[in-house]
Amino acid sequence: MLSVLRVHLPSDIPIVGCELSPYVLIRHPDKTVSTDDVSESLPVEGHFLRYKYRIQSDKKVAICSVHPSEQATLQCLGCVKAKIPVAKSYHCTPKCFSDAWQHHRILHERAASAVNENGNEEEDIYGRFNNGTSGVNNTSLSNLQALPGLANGTAPLYPAAFTQRNGGETWFEVGRSKHTHPQQMISVMFLMDLETKSPVGHPNTILTSRVIPAPSPSPRRLISVTNVDVAGNLDLEGRLSSAGTFTVLSYNILCDSYATSDLYGYCPSWALSWPYRRQNLLREIVGYLADIVCLQEVQSDHFEEFFAPELDKHGYQALFKRKTAEVFNGSIQTIDGCATFFRRDRFSHVKKYEVEFNKAAQSLTDALVPNAQKKTALNRLVKDNVALIVVLEAKFNNQGVDNLGKRQLVCVANTHVNVQHDLKDVKLWQVHTLLKGLEKIAASADIPMLVCGDFNSVPGSAPHALLAIGKVDPMHPELAVDPLGILRPASKLTHTLPLVSAYSSFARIGGGLGYEQQKRRVDPNTNEPLFTNCTRDFIGTLDYIFYSADSLSVESLLELVDEDSLRKDTALPSPEWSSDHIALLAEFRCKPRARR
Repeated sequence: MLSVLRVHLPSDIPIVGCELSPYVLIRHPDKTVSTDDVSESLPVEGHFLRYKYRIQSDKKVAICSVHPSEQATLQCLGCVKAKIPVAKSYHCTPKCFSDAWQHHRILHERAASAVNENGNEEEDIYGRFNNGTSGVNNTSLSNLQALPGLANGTAPLYPAAFTQRNGGETWFEVGRSKHTHPQQMISVMFLMDLETKSPVGHPNTILTSRVIPAPSPSPRRLISVTNVDVAGNLDLEGRLSSAGTFTVLSYNILCDSYATSDLYGYCPSWALSWPYRRQNLLREIVGYLADIVCLQEVQSDHFEEFFAPELDKHGYQALFKRKTAEVFNGSIQTIDGCATFFRRDRFSHVKKYEVEFNKAAQSLTDALVPNAQKKTALNRLVKDNVALIVVLEAKFNNQGVDNLGKRQLVCVANTHVNVQHDLKDVKLWQVHTLLKGLEKIAASADIPMLVCGDFNSVPGSAPHALLAIGKVDPMHPELAVDPLGILRPASKLTHTLPLVSAYSSFARIGGGLGYEQQKRRVDPNTNEPLFTNCTRDFIGTLDYIFYSADSLSVESLLELVDEDSLRKDTALPSPEWSSDHIALLAEFRCKPRARR
């Protein structure tokens, strides 16, 4: 007979809106064991599995905006008066509010700024990820009120027919399919049923903790870098791309196989779970409204089963390059890669190039390394990293009368360079190999270049110098480590592409509070963001968007995140931000082509 060996949920803390899918281990009548579902439409020897999801009571509970697993006891009255989303006003203790104040007061400042600049309340600035309205006011630590009976929104109403009383408690059945999206406090009951619909044996019941609302980060805004006297902060949702501009997003989303409690023990386990992270990442990515999206660390099965179909619903076409597997020893489905998406209404696909650095390593060793040293050389160079290069044709044109009818092409490179800190020569060689390939493409066509990705190289490193300056100083200290001789002579470490880092534009603007805030988040020595990667062990910049300055100009940039916004008591990933990297986004304008 069919029997259930084990039932458990991926997380003890259900999250509102995140799919809940129980793990069920089943023994079949032939003694085999599997995790496959046994549905009513496909029973096994007259038996099938039934799932019941129920909520306990309809009591409304307020949740702390900082620690979402804790019940709120205090509310900021300044938020209430300013009409900031009410969920952001709750705190579990006075210390919780005090610790989060530097982040929390930004909400009040932005509310005031929105009214001062626009003359009305900007709901989208605050409410893009949470329902609610926004307004203006300021508060202080004294503007707190103890409210033991707070409520986060309106309690749902369920038909009386589904109500069941159990030991004095009221339960409401809210679903029977295996997968569900919880909305309130829930209990999950697993039953074995006969085809007669009567239960067999005792049910397997799991009582979860209180369902908590999904936390959300403060929305980031586009900031103009072209005309600071006229343009101010641009709302992403209110932005309408002009005929000749397009936006590019680059984001390392943190592969699920790397998102372990061993590496990120400071992040709650429920916030590290893939069902939670994928919804949070998708919501963030879609919210940026980018025309071109370059993602790194996209797990192969997640690309096929989640990102490609979900972004297709939002009008994106998807391309993917999986890492090679000479070094990787896990399931081929969980190996990650680079994924590039583009909006079909803005671009069409022309050509795709796949760069496998392992193949380049084999060619290099065959040509330069003596046979006796080839194994050692390959062990150092073969690291599975790849790059995906896509040539797109724009469905818009701003070239003017003289260029009517000419195709506007854009070449987008998306890469993830090797992470190992002690392999600086390999990082530089991979970047140089990519750039030489892009040079060949540029030589064959008059085409702007965009080079995006996680380069695992800080500003001032040799790979960054090669990208940003076009060459590496022969005296650069990183050139001293070259056991294979692949970086000699240093004079060969050059390229002719006119690349500029998009985010260096923040260092060149001035005027206005918003611009000064951004400049403080840029390193004055390198003109790059102070960080794009923030964990407990490392904080620094590893991600970049480079562009051809002779054919593209930067119009605006997604504002940088500061440490206050991340809250001083945390690191990435966190319940609000589901990757250990932050997303970069730039808006570009195609420059008119010179007449020949």
